[in-house]
Amino acid sequence: METVNRPDEWKIEQGLAGAKLPFLDQTGNETIAIPPHQWEGATKNEAAIKAVGDPNKLFCRELEGWKGYVEWEKYPEKKAKAHKILKSQTFPPNAEFQMGPIPNTNPVLPGTHWKLWHHAIGGELTDVPEDSWKTVLREKHPEMLHLLQFPYNGEPPKRLVTSKAITPNPLHFVRNHGGIPLIEKDKWSLTLDGLVANPKSYTLDDLMDESKFPRMEKLVTIQCSGTRRIEQISLYPGQGDEVPQAPWAEGAIGTAKYVGISLKKVIKDCGGLIKGGKHLELYGAETYFKSDEVMNYLVSVPWSKVKANEVILAWEMNGEPLPKIHGYPLRVVVLGYIGARSVKWLYRIKAIKNPTIAPVQSKEYLYFNQQVGKHNQRPTDGIQIQEMPVSSAIMSPWTKQVVIHNGKIRCKGWAYSGGGRWPERVELSADGGFSWYAVPNENLSAKHKWTWRTWEFDLPCDVEGWVEIVCRCWDNSLNTQPLNIRAAWNWGLHVTSSAHRISVYSVNESRALTKQRLAKFEETGSPLAPLTWPEEFPTQSLEDYKKYWRENEPRDVDD
Repeated sequence: METVNRPDEWKIEQGLAGAKLPFLDQTGNETIAIPPHQWEGATKNEAAIKAVGDPNKLFCRELEGWKGYVEWEKYPEKKAKAHKILKSQTFPPNAEFQMGPIPNTNPVLPGTHWKLWHHAIGGELTDVPEDSWKTVLREKHPEMLHLLQFPYNGEPPKRLVTSKAITPNPLHFVRNHGGIPLIEKDKWSLTLDGLVANPKSYTLDDLMDESKFPRMEKLVTIQCSGTRRIEQISLYPGQGDEVPQAPWAEGAIGTAKYVGISLKKVIKDCGGLIKGGKHLELYGAETYFKSDEVMNYLVSVPWSKVKANEVILAWEMNGEPLPKIHGYPLRVVVLGYIGARSVKWLYRIKAIKNPTIAPVQSKEYLYFNQQVGKHNQRPTDGIQIQEMPVSSAIMSPWTKQVVIHNGKIRCKGWAYSGGGRWPERVELSADGGFSWYAVPNENLSAKHKWTWRTWEFDLPCDVEGWVEIVCRCWDNSLNTQPLNIRAAWNWGLHVTSSAHRISVYSVNESRALTKQRLAKFEETGSPLAPLTWPEEFPTQSLEDYKKYWRENEPRDVDD
């Protein structure tokens, strides 16, 4: 008999290739299977694109020394022309990385969509993808895990995330929303306008003048709201745009010492806010795309945050000028907020009445109710994500690892809480969360208002076989983490704040039989790893087997 099933039928039935599953329409009397949409290939209306004009003239370099920067916000007609170009062609669909296996590559995702958009607009954007990747290779650690090549999203491997309490610049995670503009310091300036008494422009030397602006130095943890997103994806996939929903693990967090000045002081130098000014709109020089629209990167922070001296204009990171990939020559650092508000390549600040309606603020970084999804989502249904809730993660061991130990499993990781709160206690459990051990204070890094605490702990674990190690944090306001990932799931896959769980295979060498068996593996040269390989030697002699049953109850009971 010849099988007629497709080769991946079993995988599809078991949900291991979810993107190929048909939808089931059960609104009628019969169930109808609707096959997944098939992309029909790229199209391009050359005449319509040509009618827009020459991109090398329309989208040319605007300012000397600002490579890769196009000003969109001042020129609605320029935005409209770019929109026509994008609408006159179709592009490949977004890469699937949730409902099927994640690619075994580094970079994990190439960012094809975004590269094609930049090339479609052309002009000053043509070289941005290549220039950005060269900057990554030049400035980041060779062991970085590249989740998305363009726009660049990358995190350090787990073994290096907490190797130091202050993250070295080459190992600090990067979450970019666009390409990296290459801006010369001497050609750069910052404009502060909108609802201020006296709009002004500043050079970097102006801002560094300590006679006008007192220097500010802060140790700050920045965390992406997508940190630990892979845990949500693994159980319950959600929105799958590779840029807002990159499949972050536990390394999208880092701590650095920033030097700059308080934004509050600069606003004061402009005569302060005038009536109605309640929010500060922050402009980044990168180009951002959303639904065939093109724009600069814009978000806003409330004046109350600025007034508290919790928004820094920073030019130095860990004793060095800002790396290009982290926003050179000037970036914003918003204390205790998600990383998306800490705008890089800052070139304008505008005082406004209400929070910005730019897409990054109004349509992204929203926390939805669990019944909200692609079928019914509206931006107004989401809570705007600003401060990060308390969270923690285990950096070692890794899930599915075999750990040979003497009754204690050596663990290490990080804990963090946003909004000016700090980790007060870190707890670990080796039994899935029924009993908890507190990490001794001496095993936690120093306590600071705006930073994480790294930790190490030898977790008591007598049992063997598969165990679930759980980590949770309590901050100084007694906030803690929900115990299960389901409680944290949301359509945007943001803020994975649930207790971090890993499953490891415990081999306790302090038990006599286990110690004997490990010696046997070594004596015979047989591998213990991979765990699932059968043993290459008898685990019990026939004589021992018979002797046991002579001395104990029979294996089968006679009536």
